Amino acid sequence: FFPLLSTLLLVSMQVPSVLFAPSHLMSLLTLGINSAMVLDCGYAESLVLPIYEGIPILSCWGSLPLGGKAIHKELEYQLLEQCSVDTGLAKGQSLPTVMGSVPEDIVEDIKVRTCFVSDLQRGLKIQAAKFNIDGSAERPSPPPDVDYPLDGEKILHVVGPIRDSVVEILFEQDNEETSVATLILDSLVQCPIDTRKQLAENLVVIGGTAMLPGFLHRLMAEIRHLVEKPKYKEALATKTFRIHTPPAKSNCVAWLGGAIFGALQDILGSRSVSKEYYSQTGRIPDWCCLNNPPLEMMFDIGKAPPPLMKRAFSTEK
Repeated sequence: FFPLLSTLLLVSMQVPSVLFAPSHLMSLLTLGINSAMVLDCGYAESLVLPIYEGIPILSCWGSLPLGGKAIHKELEYQLLEQCSVDTGLAKGQSLPTVMGSVPEDIVEDIKVRTCFVSDLQRGLKIQAAKFNIDGSAERPSPPPDVDYPLDGEKILHVVGPIRDSVVEILFEQDNEETSVATLILDSLVQCPIDTRKQLAENLVVIGGTAMLPGFLHRLMAEIRHLVEKPKYKEALATKTFRIHTPPAKSNCVAWLGGAIFGALQDILGSRSVSKEYYSQTGRIPDWCCLNNPPLEMMFDIGKAPPPLMKRAFSTEK
């Protein structure tokens, strides 16, 4: 993807230089720190990447297909299964008889307006009732029902149990005992032992799914609950975890960090790949290397060295 996009920008569109920056690293610029465990809980997946002293530790990253898309799928299923609709002709009609499927934009709006994340104890009870086999577990009292207007004549009755149960899919541990919370801890265990304490004390959460009410509180409670288990208690010496509060909404943090980085003209220029550099090498240097890659690795031996990266902006007179 990157070579194709680079060719499009530098060759076809003739832009002077390009720079591909990882969103996880850009997010740290909004906080003024250079080491953190960054969790991006977005639409398609949740991805965690530890960054130490400004360098992403790619060998310790992890991802799960748990995000907005998974919540939307579960929410649509529950809406079609349990909810009813009032129309101008009749009341209490089942949703499938009125509409075969719910458009995703409506599902997302219902999620944003009505759904929330429960606290740890309530969430564990909801999960126990969902996977109840012997019938002994009882679900906690549900939140109030909500009426959602589909259009001028249709009113969707969203039942209370849906509002908090659909988000539990992010924290339910499957057969492999993985969830959004274990994603952070598993990545932390893989990190070098001398970096774990600093990374655990600097957690940064970005992404639109992280904006759900109660998400950060539940995530921290899940981490503190799981870290007492033998799997993590023996591997992690620290029990102190802290989540930073970036100066922007979770879905805009990476964009704000990119804007800050773009304002650092000297650094941006030294890291940008010029059109001339790319035309001779045909490659994009790895961002994870803080220094420019050795030129002997970027061109064939016997050929003249390509021009160094030119600054996209220069403050020199």
